[in-house]
Amino acid sequence: MEKLKISRDKKVELYSKMVASYPDAVLKGDTIPYTSLNGHMYSFLSKGDEVTLKLPADERVKFIEKYKTRLAENYGIVQKEYVVVPDDLLENTDKLKPYFEMSYNYTKTLKPKPTAKSKKG
Repeated sequence: MEKLKISRDKKVELYSKMVASYPDAVLKGDTIPYTSLNGHMYSFLSKGDEVTLKLPADERVKFIEKYKTRLAENYGIVQKEYVVVPDDLLENTDKLKPYFEMSYNYTKTLKPKPTAKSKKG
């Protein structure tokens, strides 16, 4: 029997709980909730109602195999650094937290993106 899909509202709640479990993370965005660090997004809840995490290459492969999931895809484009978090893992914050922390720490190693300069009129 197929498990019922979690509603978007419930996913937002679970995603928010996961972000709140990590003290350095800040939830941003209204319609597309996400987390970012130094200009790099490292997790988000897509319009397709999938929670995704940015993971280093070796951990990405392990995660996909362990949780029988896949790389994230948005607007027809495969996002090579992001994995889809399965619903049952999203419901288990304690099991998911180490991966969220790994995502944060991986993003911390990336070169900061330059900030956009405001246009003066």
